[in-house]
Amino acid sequence: MFLISVLRYAFFLLVPLSLIFTSYLYLYPAFHGCAFPSPEYDASEAYVNTLRKHALPNLYDAKKVAPFRLLALGDPQLEGESSIRDIDSVNLPNLKKFFKDSGMSSGTKHTLLQRVRHSLHDIIDFWLDDLPKAFEVYRKRFDHIGNDYYLGHIYHATHWWLDPTHVAVLGDLVGSQWIDDDEFEERGRRYWNRVFKHGERIPDEVMSQPAFEFQDTIILGDDAAAWKRRIINVAGNHDVGYAGDISRDRVARFERVFGKANYELRFQLPYNDTGSISTTVGNVDVRDIPEIRIVILNDMNLDTPVSDKDLQDESYRFLNDLISTSHAVERSALFTMVLTHIPLYKDEGICVDGPFFDFFEGEFENGVKEQNHLSRDASRGILEGIFGMSGSAEVAGQGMGRRGVVVTGHDHEGCDIYHHINQSSPEEEREWKCNRYTEAKRVADQSGIPGLREITVRSMMGDFAGNAGLLSLWFDRESWEWQFEFVNCGLGTQHIWWFVHILDFITLIVGIVYGARSAALKVRLILGFDGNGKKGGKRGKKVTFEMMPSTSRVVPEKLMGKAGTSNEEVKGVVNGSSR
Repeated sequence: MFLISVLRYAFFLLVPLSLIFTSYLYLYPAFHGCAFPSPEYDASEAYVNTLRKHALPNLYDAKKVAPFRLLALGDPQLEGESSIRDIDSVNLPNLKKFFKDSGMSSGTKHTLLQRVRHSLHDIIDFWLDDLPKAFEVYRKRFDHIGNDYYLGHIYHATHWWLDPTHVAVLGDLVGSQWIDDDEFEERGRRYWNRVFKHGERIPDEVMSQPAFEFQDTIILGDDAAAWKRRIINVAGNHDVGYAGDISRDRVARFERVFGKANYELRFQLPYNDTGSISTTVGNVDVRDIPEIRIVILNDMNLDTPVSDKDLQDESYRFLNDLISTSHAVERSALFTMVLTHIPLYKDEGICVDGPFFDFFEGEFENGVKEQNHLSRDASRGILEGIFGMSGSAEVAGQGMGRRGVVVTGHDHEGCDIYHHINQSSPEEEREWKCNRYTEAKRVADQSGIPGLREITVRSMMGDFAGNAGLLSLWFDRESWEWQFEFVNCGLGTQHIWWFVHILDFITLIVGIVYGARSAALKVRLILGFDGNGKKGGKRGKKVTFEMMPSTSRVVPEKLMGKAGTSNEEVKGVVNGSSR
């Protein structure tokens, strides 16, 4: 009975705690106030409208929601068997050696004393070496499984609550470029079946190459359900390697499992959402069709030295094709979004990661071994090439370039900055600079200062609070230009996920044990068993009654009246025995 009481009180305490913490975990985007930025620039209204979508659908206002909503996730870095040390310890080598040295598994030439000495060493090594290492291997494997579901929880919770139109993972999908093909395939399987379950690889025919007569433009909103499931995967250094160790085989396996490394997507607003279309014809105001150009760029080998010059030539050929097939910089209603892994160059102290390059020595053509940013030249090539910006006002569009944004990963801490160049500075001092976006808002969109925002999305790994980036893009009909805004939505460290699920598991076990013990007790009571499993009944002294013949003494009338007319007297005899 005492155990049942303890279980009952524990269960009644654990159930509400489990409900509270589990509700928080699975509804954390709602508790944290997460919502895609709205065209009204009102964060509270955006959150309330998102809440209405789930709680009061009839009051949900779809007009207050941006037509393009990107869920941006950075650097999941799935680990695997190669990251586990002493993996052979699960085979218990010292235990096997014990059986061999003791002569139990096969014959041995050692003397009895030698066998005893070796066997004792083997047993000690088994307990102090094999078992701790084997335990650590299984712990790491279990941790990998939990990490997969933690990352998957971030994706599924934000995807359900926020309802994005598109999803992108900004590189470092796996944790190492050095793994063999079998393990790469295994991590890819986990990526699609655990982390991004129900997500889909973009079909090859949809991932288009730049062309003058681009035929694959997609109407924004067409096939919306499919695009919500599709994952735009960007190649990172842990996927294909840096410039010094990137190889054609690594790129090929990445493209086979996750999608092409270089391609573009174009989306246009539906005709009925744009009003009228292109320049003035007669009395009809004809304007450019609002279009979004998304560039998925493998920037891993834009810097030198490289181990594979042909691969670098392919990357620069793709960049040149992008530039040559771009719309004129003067064209309105065009927005260019570059999704890549390594951030553009920035000075020390602006973001957590400062400029850094390291190179191989004597191998891989002494190529780039590691880098935090692209070089100044590669960064300038993207800003001035893809976006058409310039330090000179004498070029097309007065050097102000195309509207757009660069979204990157790699720096796990995340960063939000603004690149700009002052055309009024002396020519010898005219160079690209950058500041944190909050500090640079005063120079954004100023005449004579071309600029571009770059958002480095904080990692979704547990050590970086399980972050997700939310980018909204909408069309302003008054200025006839695209506008965008970005916010973060974080879950918290992986320990929160582990704590809640361990608590739920303990609650489940306590509930099962309590239910089983309570049911067993009820069955025993129904069958008449006591707590010790024996038939129930009162224990103690037994009282028996015997009929004694009457004697010559007179029986009182009152007693006779009670006993009837019988000549026998009722006499109680106490028996001190017990059953």
